Amino acid sequence: MIPDEGTAENYFKGRGAQFNPHNRFAKDDYVKEHSEGIDDWEEEDQKTSFIFGKSKSIVNKVDSPDVGMLYSLNPYQGCEHGCTYCYARNAHEYWGFSAGLDFERKIIVKTEAPELFKKFLERKGWDASVISLSGNTDCYQPAERKFRITRQLLEIALAYKQPIGIITKNALILRDIDILTELAKLNLCMVYVSINSLNEQLRQKMEPRTTTAKQRLKIVADLSKAGIPMGVMVAPLVPGLSDHEIPAILKAIASNGAISAGYTVVRLNGAIGGIFEDWLHKNYPDRADEVWHMIQSCHGGNVNDSRFGNRMKGDGNISQIINDTFKLHCRLNHLNEIKPKLDSSLFQVPKIQLNLFGN
Repeated sequence: MIPDEGTAENYFKGRGAQFNPHNRFAKDDYVKEHSEGIDDWEEEDQKTSFIFGKSKSIVNKVDSPDVGMLYSLNPYQGCEHGCTYCYARNAHEYWGFSAGLDFERKIIVKTEAPELFKKFLERKGWDASVISLSGNTDCYQPAERKFRITRQLLEIALAYKQPIGIITKNALILRDIDILTELAKLNLCMVYVSINSLNEQLRQKMEPRTTTAKQRLKIVADLSKAGIPMGVMVAPLVPGLSDHEIPAILKAIASNGAISAGYTVVRLNGAIGGIFEDWLHKNYPDRADEVWHMIQSCHGGNVNDSRFGNRMKGDGNISQIINDTFKLHCRLNHLNEIKPKLDSSLFQVPKIQLNLFGN
């Protein structure tokens, strides 16, 4: 059932989700049905707030075999970018919040991340496997401009010669081109930018607080010119909304210096299904049902398939067309011909402790 909130009159501009679905871990829920019957109902503040949580660890082992990473590090939980399809939304429920609006406006800031990162790297027997920043939420989301945690993590990675992978959709990464360049000189980093559409109107609706596709192509160009190996995740592709853009996206990223590309087909697990369906009907009412059915056709009649190997790319006729189109245009644009392998042999614990707050 699609909620009544977020209609044209009170659509939350600048937010992807338009309501807070029930947290599956919460026993109780409350809704505003008759405002005249509540004496002290307070409307929730739509501004972003920051919550400073305490974590015991910061690097997570990734057990899923089809995500392309072994370890992930996320300095923030929740993401103000507000992408409607974001799989990380469900994780916000573990913190006691909703996967909807809460995910975008209640951001958990892990200020202790740099110290925890150092402790992790100094563990006995650490083999310097590649650690991916933004395995869950974007490490360059707007909060990073203020808190600068990601920059501190990169400083540590450089000092320890720890290989790092990054995926982002925020041009703030260009702020740290100095550190990234030094890492790249030692073959210690690769950066992926997420671009699932070149259509600015679609981007504003589906990824409301992200940077434009034009700016993301600039990230690819500038970092590539600096000697940093660049890839692009064309993800997630939404059948009926953005899948037709595959040829144009791959041509654009190749001309800006990208050497590799990957993709996923949108999957809407957990609370994300209701959030996305609500968003789809409010923004594209004329084709919402068609798009929804196309997504279902990619996942065996559902909008999500949890099977490893199938869940990211889907199956069925539409998924096969997407796959064939993607492979063809990767070949035409000479993408994925080079497969960089980061160097773990340089890793060492520095003798001199870092001053993490010098910048």
